[in-house]
Amino acid sequence: MFPDDTALIVVDLQPDFMPGGALACHDGDAIVPGIDALLRARRYRTVVATQDWHPPGHASFASAHPGRSPFDTIELHGHPQTLWPDHCVQGSAGAALDPRVDWTPLDLVLRKGTDPRVDSYSGFRENHGPAGTRPATGLAGWLRERGIAEVHVCGLARDYCVLWTAQDAAAAGFRVRFLWDLTRPVTPDGDAPTRQALQAGGIAIGV
Repeated sequence: MFPDDTALIVVDLQPDFMPGGALACHDGDAIVPGIDALLRARRYRTVVATQDWHPPGHASFASAHPGRSPFDTIELHGHPQTLWPDHCVQGSAGAALDPRVDWTPLDLVLRKGTDPRVDSYSGFRENHGPAGTRPATGLAGWLRERGIAEVHVCGLARDYCVLWTAQDAAAAGFRVRFLWDLTRPVTPDGDAPTRQALQAGGIAIGV
């Protein structure tokens, strides 16, 4: 068991991010057995899952921007925004938590990306919105109320939602461990920049 002040955050382990899904991560399904085993082992007193949960026509979807294609970059609210294929649409099978995992130990499911105007990679803060700020999701306060001082993060995608979640956790004052082997990227060519970003943020990289 990890100390009671350590929580596990499983980021966006959803069918749409698996091979064959709407926004497949490279080798994404390879981490499912390991995360399932970690949850079944009951090594964490507090377990959180984030869930991408977009309304139809979300601003991050390429389909919402005529003439644009998935993986194009535009400026949204004054900041770069990658445009994605439609994915994790609220209520769809692809938006569910992966059914191959025993989610019984979960204490919280945090749904993100629900504002149609704003993307939300991180479990702690939305991306920049119309006001130019990154509104908090409330996760940091929820964890602090439970006495959490350290978080371990895993899930999908390594180079976007897991990375941003880890960075925002560190910025919020938590000790952070990035469970590298239990993450996978959208594309493997992002691994070196991801490691550099973690190291720059003082985030421990674990297995």
